Amino acid sequence: MPISLELWLAFAAAAAVLIAIPGPTTLMVLGHTVASGWRVGLVSLAGVMFGDICAIALSVLGFSALLAASAEAFLVMKWLGAGYLVWLGVKLWRTQPGDLTPVAATRRGAMQAIAQTFIVTLLNPKGILFFAAFLPQFIDPTRPLWPQVIALTLTFNAIAAITQIGYIAAMGSARRRIASPRTMLWVNRAGGSMLIGAGLLTATLKRG
Repeated sequence: MPISLELWLAFAAAAAVLIAIPGPTTLMVLGHTVASGWRVGLVSLAGVMFGDICAIALSVLGFSALLAASAEAFLVMKWLGAGYLVWLGVKLWRTQPGDLTPVAATRRGAMQAIAQTFIVTLLNPKGILFFAAFLPQFIDPTRPLWPQVIALTLTFNAIAAITQIGYIAAMGSARRRIASPRTMLWVNRAGGSMLIGAGLLTATLKRG
């Protein structure tokens, strides 16, 4: 095993507590679920996982030091991520009920959802700084670095996926009970509101 069992269990417990608190990415996944159904919500998790993998790699490679030292770099990434989320939310808010059939939403939304969640996860500077501060506490300096990083990354993504699947299942179950175009319009607006809320939450991030 690339990491000691004690460190791994401590990391898994800490990660589970942190992941259970919904953040901008979770709100975005739920927004996709509300707007396009649980299948698109599940697919969008792939983008989150790829984004987390890239964020962890960047933090290990030292990009986090740039974000921590440069207020300008942090602000650029933060406002790009926040603006993109708000733009997606407004776009979703304006979608008409005729565009919300499950088949059309699944066909149109799956790849878009992956791309969007990947971009938002990667553009969240707090995520990169978080991994830079969080991961080293569970790295054994006497063992090779990258096997430990890979093991912790897989663990983090597995816990995140299980947690968010629970959120998606609950939201998707509620959505399936809704059929009328008028109600679907408001459901779509609820999803857009979640994305806008995620953007506003991202805009409040601070380096410290």
